[in-house]
Formats: sequence, C-alpha cells, structure tokens
Amino acid sequence: MHIATSPAFKENAHHALEDAGLQKALARSGPSFIARRTAAVAGLPEFQQLRDIARDIKNHTLANLDFYLETWTANVEKSGGKVHWCATADEARDAVLTICQAANARTVTKGKSMISEELGINDHLERHGITPVETDLGEYIIQLRHELPSHIIAPAFHLNLEDWEDSFRKSHTDLPADRVFHERRDILTEARTKLRQKFLAADVGITGANFLIAETGSSVIVTNEGNGDLTQTLPRVHIVLASIEKMVPTIEDCTSLLRVLARSATGQDFSVYTTFSTGARRPGDLDGPDEYHVVLVDNGRSAMLGTEFQEMLRCIRCAACMNHCPVYGAVGGHAYGWVYPGPMGSVLTPSLIGVNQAGHLPNASTFCGKCESVCPVKIPLPKLMRHWREREFERHLTPPVMRTNLALWAYFARRPGLYRLATRAAAWGCWVASMAASTGCHSPRAGPAAATFPPPRATPSSPATPVSNAPDASGEPRHHAGGNPPRPSPRPPACRPGGHVARPAGIASTPSDPGAIAAAARRAGRAVRRQRGEGVRQRRPRARFGRRA
Repeated sequence: MHIATSPAFKENAHHALEDAGLQKALARSGPSFIARRTAAVAGLPEFQQLRDIARDIKNHTLANLDFYLETWTANVEKSGGKVHWCATADEARDAVLTICQAANARTVTKGKSMISEELGINDHLERHGITPVETDLGEYIIQLRHELPSHIIAPAFHLNLEDWEDSFRKSHTDLPADRVFHERRDILTEARTKLRQKFLAADVGITGANFLIAETGSSVIVTNEGNGDLTQTLPRVHIVLASIEKMVPTIEDCTSLLRVLARSATGQDFSVYTTFSTGARRPGDLDGPDEYHVVLVDNGRSAMLGTEFQEMLRCIRCAACMNHCPVYGAVGGHAYGWVYPGPMGSVLTPSLIGVNQAGHLPNASTFCGKCESVCPVKIPLPKLMRHWREREFERHLTPPVMRTNLALWAYFARRPGLYRLATRAAAWGCWVASMAASTGCHSPRAGPAAATFPPPRATPSSPATPVSNAPDASGEPRHHAGGNPPRPSPRPPACRPGGHVARPAGIASTPSDPGAIAAAARRAGRAVRRQRGEGVRQRRPRARFGRRA
C-alpha cells in the first residue's frame, strides 16, 4: 500500500509551485478539459436534468445498498462468476494474490483502476514474484517512472512530451537509440509495440469497474484506448476490482450515468469503448475468460454510510472537480500525497486514511464552489470539506495559533452587539488613518518612499491654494456647509500592505471607547481641513458612531 505524504501537503505544494516542468504541463492541459466539457454540456440541453437523475439514482442505491449488493452477488454467481467480499485492503490484496497463484500466473496485465492504486496491488504482486503490467498508456509511463498517478482519468497529467521521450529511451533499451519522437503518435506506436507482447503472454487480466449492475450481475468499464477489452478477454482469468459504491440497480440507470460521465470527464458524448462484462465465457462464445472473479472492496466506505459524508459515495470518478479546481490547477495531483487528488480527494482521503493523516487536504480549497457546480451527481464538496475542518478542529489537530484566532472570532460572533461595536471601531480606525494619510504625512519608519503615496497636494514650488466653496465646472459646490467630508479612497493606505501613515496631532493612541474614537475622528478632520485652507465645517449635533441626531 502506498505511503501517504498528505501530512506534508504544504511542503509538497511549495515544491510543485517551483517545478517548472509541472507548471508547464498544468498550463497546457488544464484549460483543454474545461473547454471540452463546456462544449459537450452546451450540446445537451437536458444535461442539468440528467444531473438530477444521476444524483437520485445514486442516492436511491446507497439507501438500499445491502439489497442491491445481495441481488448483484446472486446474479454474478448465476452467470458463472465468483464474488470475493473484502472488508479491508489487506483482504483484497490477499484475494487477488490467491487467484493469481491458483492460475500459476507469472504475468498480469492491468487496465486503469484507481482502486488498484488504493490497494497497492502492483507492489503486492511483485513481492510474490508476479509481474504486473499496466496497459493504459498513462498508467504505463507512470509504472516506468515509479510514480503515482496525478489525475484519476489522466494519470500522466503532469508530464510533458520530453518526459515521455526520456522515460521511453531509458526503459526501452532494446530499440534503436537514434529513433526520433516527432509527435505523440510516435510514443503511442512504441507503447503499442511493447504492450502487444504482454497482452499475449498474460495469464491473468485485472480491470476496475466504473459501474456494477445489480440487475444482471455485470461490470462496466469505460476506456478510450481499447486496452481494457484486451485485458479482460485474452487472459484465462479476469479479475474485477471494485468498491461497494459502484453499484447501480439496472442497465437503464447505468446508461443515464454514462451520459453524464463522459461529458463531465473528457467532453465526449460517450467514451470510445464502453464494455459490459457478465460472467465467464459460455459455450459458444468466441472469446472471454475461463474464470470471472470480482474482488468487492469496502475499505472504510461502509463507515461513511449514514454520516454527513455519505454523499461522497455518489462519486463516479469523472475528475470534473479537479479539472476546474484552482488549487489543483496550481499544484497538480502529487501534492495531495495519496491516490485521490483534487476536491474529491480532499473529502475521500480523510475518510479512508484518517483526518489525522489528511487534515491539510480539506483546507486546500478556495471554496469557490466550482467543484460542486460541475459535479455530474451534485456532490456538495465544499460542505463536506467544511465538515472535515470541523472534525479537525474538534480533535485539536489544527495549529494553536489558528485555534486561538478562531476562538477569538467565535467569541465576538456569538455576541452580535459586541461584534458590531468591534467592527465599527475598526472601521473608524481605518477612517482616521485615511484622513491622516490625505495630509501627505508619513511615518519615519516607512522611509522616503512612503511619503510619495498619496501624492502631496502642494510642493515648495507650487504652494497650496485654498479650496473655496465655489461651484466647480459641473455646477456643484465643492463642499456643502454641514455636509460630509470628501469620500476617502475605498482602501486607505493604512489598510494596504506597506501603507504606513503618521497619527495626526492630538491622537496619542487609538482609544478603545467608541465615543472617544468618534471625537478623535472629528478633531482629525478639522485639523486636515485647516491644513488645506478649507476652514472648519459648521458642526451639527451627532449621535454616537457618527449618526445624525
């Protein structure tokens, strides 16, 4: 099983931001996923209605999961297959190894499967003398480089053409060293040449499952390369790895989900290959495996049922959330430190390996809500990430400084009157600072550069001219008697980074009493107007906090 580096998310993200190759790959590939999905959705007017249907199908299935699991198991066995129920990752790995050893397997071909990555199947087989060969093109290059996938539908999302060429030259040393890779097609041709031999030599084929259909006992895979079909039909034994939430009631339900899956994932109406497998080869079949096994994995998912995280089990692994996520778009998938990256990983990973290991991930979000808006089954990912933040806070896993600041904010938030008082005091403080800044004075600590902002109204060569109350070119008086002072800038220099201003005369320190703040602000305003030669306004009676009587 892969060792999670999720606790080091901040360090991982820092390294990712400095990785020029990764940033190049993200900038090249990221926008294309978004554009293709947008075009595909625009071409299907009922897409939003299909999202509601897909959500309801998954909700119904999860609410009756025990019934559909039993129905599906009976139909698998009726068609000549065998189901291996595995509560943990260890049980699943042992089940796969036992099947392979019973078949005397030496070579195992594999289709792309995230549950296989979650279980660490490859490492487990290699330790027992069995060679696994990834046949999906992206998974193949990842295996050669001994890396984890960085994306759940595009495993090599983080690689550039030069990375592919370098890895192929290092791994395929039996091919001419002077061969040239002009374009991606050259890479694809070389990979096919190497993998064709593996397909023919494999004793066992392992695939994942996008869906399990209770009505027929079938498993469904969705691919664009055709490697999945070769993996499950050529070897003598076919093993399906699937987690319990992949269940759907009927073929009709499955096709409804397929309509939103491909459009959300790759912007296609349907994937190139959508394959339904039901049991072992029957008499008269032209191809197919002699044995059909399904390793059904729980690994913590049943614990999510009936909790606030149950909605995460609706996920159909389309990757739309990470394709649209600004955090994933900046740091890529490896920064998340485990199998599932992006917003869906920020919710699912803490459920599977614990919030103590993956507590940083729910915080790796801008909460822009884009992930929820594009999810084909309408999973409220921001809400679920907030739930994990609450769990993290309850278990005292957040840094002490963060806990202290949150506790201070909560103290004021629970007392509306005090909260309004504090925010008004802060607003008056900024206003006072802005009025002081408008005089052109600056703090000695700020240095000469600070004196140039805001620009002074007068210079030694052009003395300040008193501003009269005469109308300007628009016919409006500059300052109405008893009116409000000129509007300060929306964000005064004192509130900007590096904006140091001096405190006006007469204000030794920021007073804590609101009435004193108001009085100090009025004194500062009069001092500023005297300095500008505008005279002193006729002061009108005012209530506390500047409200007119």
